[in-house]
Amino acid sequence: MAETHMIKAVVRYDGTNFAGWQVQPNAPTVQEAIEKTMEQLLGEPIKIAGAGRTDSGVHALGQVFNCPWPIRFPLDKLQRSLNKILTPDIRIESIEAVSDDFHASFSATGKRYCYSIAPHKHADPFNDRFSWNFGWEVDPAKVHELAQHFVGTHDFAGFCCSRSEVKTTERTLYSIEVKPGLVIGQTAQSEGWHIEYYGEGFLYKMVRNLTGTLINVARGHLPESTIEERLHAPAPYLGFTAPAKGLFMKEVIYNCEEE
Repeated sequence: MAETHMIKAVVRYDGTNFAGWQVQPNAPTVQEAIEKTMEQLLGEPIKIAGAGRTDSGVHALGQVFNCPWPIRFPLDKLQRSLNKILTPDIRIESIEAVSDDFHASFSATGKRYCYSIAPHKHADPFNDRFSWNFGWEVDPAKVHELAQHFVGTHDFAGFCCSRSEVKTTERTLYSIEVKPGLVIGQTAQSEGWHIEYYGEGFLYKMVRNLTGTLINVARGHLPESTIEERLHAPAPYLGFTAPAKGLFMKEVIYNCEEE
């Protein structure tokens, strides 16, 4: 490859038809789609590094990846070409040159995930693809109140799935907020709300497990003591995991840029 520089790209995608971000055998992934398209443009194989491994069916508004790229190939042209060739469910929001030591995952200082809730008896066809629809009566204010138990540094082993292979299950959540409106979408017939999680990092399916617990406690299906019990429980998580379709990787934060 010719002389290169490191590039950082921000990507949004509809994860419905993908088996997640990371390349895996015999299944379509977002990473694979982008790498194949870049290879088509470059004429040789290329590997990109993502900020996080979103699971099958999970979406992103601000996934980030980095890779070396030839200096001779203009970045504005690269962005236009990728968006022209990629299917409409993947869009490159921006591309910029960064320092050679930048890494989409290792350089991150925080992440924001959002989970979209559309609590209606019958799903809205224009929102169902991107939100968890249910008919239970759930007070968003109660969900916000319960969620504050998770803010701070905790051992989240009790919300960790058995597939997780990490050195520690301790994580720090800076804030959890319940906000009006769906993450994307919205029609006059289908109002909703979403939960925004902001933390240093997250375990495999952690956000979906936290959400499943919060909703089941808020609707009265589980006692409030369940939250503290699971915060002191060992892995694996034994509760309900919220559906993948409602989860979005909203933003990856670098250089200690917080609020």
